[in-house]
Amino acid sequence: MDVDERADTDAAGIAQAIADPARARMLYALMDGHARTGIELAAVADVGAPTASAHLARLKAAGLVKVEVQGRHRYHRLAGPEVAQVLEGLSVLAGARRPAFAPSTPSRLRPARTCYDHLAGEIGVCLHDRFKALGYLAGEQGDYDISPAGAAALSALGIDVEGTRRLRRRFAYDCLDWSERRPHLGGALGAAVLKLALARAWVTQDLDSRAVTVTDRGRRELRTRFGVEI
Repeated sequence: MDVDERADTDAAGIAQAIADPARARMLYALMDGHARTGIELAAVADVGAPTASAHLARLKAAGLVKVEVQGRHRYHRLAGPEVAQVLEGLSVLAGARRPAFAPSTPSRLRPARTCYDHLAGEIGVCLHDRFKALGYLAGEQGDYDISPAGAAALSALGIDVEGTRRLRRRFAYDCLDWSERRPHLGGALGAAVLKLALARAWVTQDLDSRAVTVTDRGRRELRTRFGVEI
């Protein structure tokens, strides 16, 4: 089989993976960028759990979805932006409109909370996105390094970046957020950011829950320094 024939065969295999209505519903449910569990995708596709597992295995084998393990949970996401582009094109041809993702997280925990020792919820995801947009984090996914610009900005705020790097734990990584289903910043650097936010009274932490409250001062500082609107 020559190169052209192999490419045609591969393209046909991907098209066949998308063609099943249940698998198509699963893929379109992931189009908004939020990750979902197999149980959630089974409900979206209106199939049982074993059938959903088989469908997801087929999509993963075709390179259309990837799996992220978070504790006891397995979350599924589109494998990359090129998959979303293909689905978007098909959606335009079909004239379809999809409902938005609606998380079921308790409202008190959605805006801001801790995830182990780093910030999570809307504020955590926003900070992660802004750090990426500002070029502070190097790397596309998984483990991050910090750029010279990021090191300078965080050091100016009082974070010991090199000391944080020397700790016996992962330095920085994209931790999938439980409620937003998008990454926030985990690892030693994420913990250092939370410690800074608490020390500067940008946030206050509840004594009896993981909920965190962003103070008026914190809103001003986050907006001025990082362009984060909370």
